[in-house]
Amino acid sequence: MDRALYIAMTGASATLKAQATNSHNLANANTVGFQATLSATQAMPVTGNGLASRVATAERMVGVSDASGSLSTTGNPLDVALNPGNWFAVQDKNGGTAYTRAGDLKITQNGLLTTSSGLQLLDAGGAPMVIPPNDGMDIGADGTISVIPQGSPASSMTQIGRLQVVQTSTANLVRGEDSLMRQAPGAPAPTPATGAALSTGVLESSNVDATGALVSMIELARQFEMQVRVLHSGDETAQSSNSLLSSR
Repeated sequence: MDRALYIAMTGASATLKAQATNSHNLANANTVGFQATLSATQAMPVTGNGLASRVATAERMVGVSDASGSLSTTGNPLDVALNPGNWFAVQDKNGGTAYTRAGDLKITQNGLLTTSSGLQLLDAGGAPMVIPPNDGMDIGADGTISVIPQGSPASSMTQIGRLQVVQTSTANLVRGEDSLMRQAPGAPAPTPATGAALSTGVLESSNVDATGALVSMIELARQFEMQVRVLHSGDETAQSSNSLLSSR
């Protein structure tokens, strides 16, 4: 009986963790460029002293979905959609390099090019991308940024730098607690993207299937209820057994 209780208990714990992952995905269903986290449950033998007679159910992260989100045309020159497999290099809060597909860009009062959440985009040299005062700006398909200097004619458009766009698979990246992607331990480093890497005036939405996430939430809730019922049933059976033994 204790084996059944143990399996049900670890199953309920794994279901709660899977529900948390699913809820996080659902909460980001409208986040530009968000890639859904994939999770699964796995039967894992419990190691340690004693007989190997216990099996735990554990939730583990499978990775991040590499599916592309739907594209919407905005016409805004600061809206950028990356080609599949490409990522923007941004500076995280600790000054390190992280990666994102969020292409809803903004220019701060100090001229820094950032995502809508305030992450600073890096140039090809790894420094924050700075946009000088201008009368017009263009982001090329290869990530080069050109501007018309303030007070100058349109024919004087000048290239000022290039965004650091890298190419790598989601299998080589790991998501941090800040939702940013970073190189996974032991994985090959991302390589600079070549050729046409992005499209301007277009935004990529989250690749989370909101309907599927809602269905998964209901399924996980029912699984948890079933596992809790097994725990209650096991407890009632144990009490009945103890009652019969004590009556003799």
